[in-house]
Amino acid sequence: MVLRNFPAIAFALCLIVLGAGSARADAYTDALARFAADSYSETEAAIEGVAASGHPLAAEVVSALQAGRLLVRAADRAVFIRDPAGGLKDARTGEATTANAADLKAVRLNNRVRRAADAAMGQLTLRAPDPRRRIEAAAAVFKSRDAGALAAIESAIAAEQDPGVLRAFREARASIALAKPDASAADQVAAVEVLRAKGDRDALALLRQIPPSAPDEVRGLAQLAASSIESRLALLQRAQDVAYGVSLGSVLLLAAIGLAITFGVMGVINMAHGEMVMLGAYTTFMVQEVIRTRFPELFGASLFIALPLAFLVAGAVGVLIEHSVIRFLYGRPLETLLATWGISLILQQAVRSIFGAQNREVGTPAWMSGSVDLWGLTLTWNRIVIVLFATAVFVALLVALKHTSLGLQIRAVTQNRRMAGAMGIRTDWVDAMTFGLGSGVAGIAGVALSQIDNVSPNLGQGYIIDSFLVVVFGGVGNLWGTLVGAMSIGIANKLLEPVAGAVLGKILLLVAVILFIQKRPRGLFALKGRFVEA
Repeated sequence: MVLRNFPAIAFALCLIVLGAGSARADAYTDALARFAADSYSETEAAIEGVAASGHPLAAEVVSALQAGRLLVRAADRAVFIRDPAGGLKDARTGEATTANAADLKAVRLNNRVRRAADAAMGQLTLRAPDPRRRIEAAAAVFKSRDAGALAAIESAIAAEQDPGVLRAFREARASIALAKPDASAADQVAAVEVLRAKGDRDALALLRQIPPSAPDEVRGLAQLAASSIESRLALLQRAQDVAYGVSLGSVLLLAAIGLAITFGVMGVINMAHGEMVMLGAYTTFMVQEVIRTRFPELFGASLFIALPLAFLVAGAVGVLIEHSVIRFLYGRPLETLLATWGISLILQQAVRSIFGAQNREVGTPAWMSGSVDLWGLTLTWNRIVIVLFATAVFVALLVALKHTSLGLQIRAVTQNRRMAGAMGIRTDWVDAMTFGLGSGVAGIAGVALSQIDNVSPNLGQGYIIDSFLVVVFGGVGNLWGTLVGAMSIGIANKLLEPVAGAVLGKILLLVAVILFIQKRPRGLFALKGRFVEA
């Protein structure tokens, strides 16, 4: 009997399936037409209809709307999707098409429509294969707090296996539960606990928005959770400030460590030290320009190529300055200061004449881009790399000064110049090599600074005063003192900024350093200098 009726049954099933598909297509088409009404309320209804239709193009339509690439033609209410390359696609069929640009108009958006689009996009991608897409979808639902997405969220939670995605789904459900007037007290209590565990500013904002009509138990738990999150966020902010301070301290260490060597050995106040940093940054720019035009596949290694070249360029300029100007001014610190200040102006103007006064673009390799979240702290990769690089430069200089012939001679001249000369050390040669080494280190500092600052003729001027502060505060000629001084000033600066502001914070820090130097004129780590001949 069943076999005899099988053709009829199969035909009926086909009709049912085709009818359902036709109904879904009709719902999708009807929803699309509402985009042409040029009304925010109609656009919001169109978004809901497109998302509810389950059509394969629904996600693409909503995404195009969010990006401002959904176009309508008022004459026939046709809807088009413009791809990023400029091509047009019929939103009803998904086929490529052409249309007169003058007849097309982008669908208008306001904040309410954007929230509706975010919520719809969240619903459409809750079951996407990529876990990152599912987390993004959950975040969109969390922000929109759309009660219409609750059923989709519940279904997604039941099917989800990934712990990270599951946590994001539960947070989205918690945000909806707190926004629903008819949610049970048990659901709201559970939602408060989920938001307490989330512990970020978005969770804090939701907990602060609980209406007075909520049950007393829910409001009490929400207040406790909000206080806990505020304390945690304050602690995280202080930790973030310390992380920024370590980053700033690393930058100051790179800029000052070369100055500490030359100042400690030669007693020269080199006002052109910042221009050595600038030369290193412009060397990086030139290396990247050559790589961009001739060897683009090497761009990821551009900084490694620029490092030795920046050291050589800045070091050679430093040796030239020492041979041509500074060696004739030893023992006359005021004249040395004025002469090196004039050299700094000459170098700045030379760079302006060659490269122009505008900022130059130095690209960041892909391996230094992005950021990482560590226990709630956001750390950018370029800052992390600079901290590691500064540490490597510091260790390399320590090894060079402790275990090389030049390092031994530099330490001898630093401690007692006349005795070193009597022992056969060519102090004039040591001065030249020391100045070249300090300038070369400033050059590789410029390579690092090119990744976080504007490359311009004035680049070095922003670091010269702070570099002198670091050297004097830490102790002239002492590398460990330079390290401690750089980190102390960097961290103190970042901790003072939120309290006193950037300008007042710097003034307070400068006053504190001046008062400290009044008590300890030779800095934190006093070194027996060449002028103390006892």
